[in-house]
Amino acid sequence: MTNLQPSRRRVLAGLGSVGTAALLSGCVTATSTATSSSKGAVTLQSNLSAPQAKAAMEDLAAAYGKKGAARLSLNTVAAETFRTQLPTYLTSANPPDVYTWYPGSVADAYAKKHLLLDLDEVWNSPDLKRYSKALHSLCTGSEGKKVFVPTTYYWWGMFYRKSNFAKWGVQEPTTWDEFLDLCDKLKSKGVDPIGLGAGGNTAWVASAWFDYLNIRINGAQYHRQLLAGQHRFDDPEVHKVFDRWREVLPYFDPDGTAVAFQDATTSLLNGRSGMMLIGTFFADAAPKDALDDIDFFRFPVIDPKIPLAEEAPTDGYFASARTGRHDQITDLMRYLAGVEAQEIYIKGSSGTVLPCHPDAKDAGTPLVRKGRQHIEAATEITQFFNRDSSDALQPTADTALTKFLAKPKSVDGILTDWQREAEKIWRA
Repeated sequence: MTNLQPSRRRVLAGLGSVGTAALLSGCVTATSTATSSSKGAVTLQSNLSAPQAKAAMEDLAAAYGKKGAARLSLNTVAAETFRTQLPTYLTSANPPDVYTWYPGSVADAYAKKHLLLDLDEVWNSPDLKRYSKALHSLCTGSEGKKVFVPTTYYWWGMFYRKSNFAKWGVQEPTTWDEFLDLCDKLKSKGVDPIGLGAGGNTAWVASAWFDYLNIRINGAQYHRQLLAGQHRFDDPEVHKVFDRWREVLPYFDPDGTAVAFQDATTSLLNGRSGMMLIGTFFADAAPKDALDDIDFFRFPVIDPKIPLAEEAPTDGYFASARTGRHDQITDLMRYLAGVEAQEIYIKGSSGTVLPCHPDAKDAGTPLVRKGRQHIEAATEITQFFNRDSSDALQPTADTALTKFLAKPKSVDGILTDWQREAEKIWRA
């Protein structure tokens, strides 16, 4: 399993944001070793279903079509449908050709099962040869082959509306105690201090709280080792994470596990909640006229002796090993890795992601400039729970964290159960 442990300098060119998508269920057939035909359009499955992101992907597909290259068919469906169905897509008799998803341990888990196309030929292109060593490492499977093409990256933080903070007379905190004081002030004004959005099909949002508390208390190295099975979820160190989490639970939106993150985003924008730990992708569903009012601060420091780490996930594309359209996919992937494609996507979306290509321009807004500085100030970079572990381990986190939020006093049993379920994944 490829586990990137980058320093600040090594990681900067190595992250990204493109989504994934799903075939309509009627198009997926039973598991088979068959390959798709070399005829017809290349199928690109995208989960970027938020309005701005979807439009940006459509712009990207149209631009590629104008180059007179292979025909491209873009299919976009809800991200959560894709998340659960991806293994079925990859093992179907007639799989989609290209998918938006994640590099690192997630892609490597599929590569180990021989489900991903070898992209070494793609990486021989002039554009990709200029990508950072961190990106080269992140996109290389454990068998030594490139299996992923990264295109954009983004960051997580505590997001809020500047106008609301000004109206409430509050400021960004830096320490945990200042953060709790901020929560007290917001609650006294009748505002739910913290939005969550771990209901519906987005229970995974709660993993960001686990990730950040763990990297602030125990450090990024311990966090990655825990997710790789080298520590236990019922260890004393993990109990410390939940001790801190209980301190802030009274400030969470009481509907935090009942509504999806999209609805929690609406509450944030409307001022019903004060702030939210989320990735910049949430802005793709925000009104364009609200973007200039959005700001963020880093998750508060808890132990100053712990090296500062931040979550900055990379996104991009991999391809099915069962495709019959090798040459067409090579051409498409090289295009996606170039300056034009990445700038088209950034321009058409909310513009809150950063390009992987060293020459591609970002949106240049104050928010994006602050985001770059935020990542550059980090000593280490993590990605996200499932990206630092596997898609298979994520449901164990969803179950454990949802139970904790409902019954925080039952944490001992919850962590025991989590460890037992995680061991089944690690042994598989």
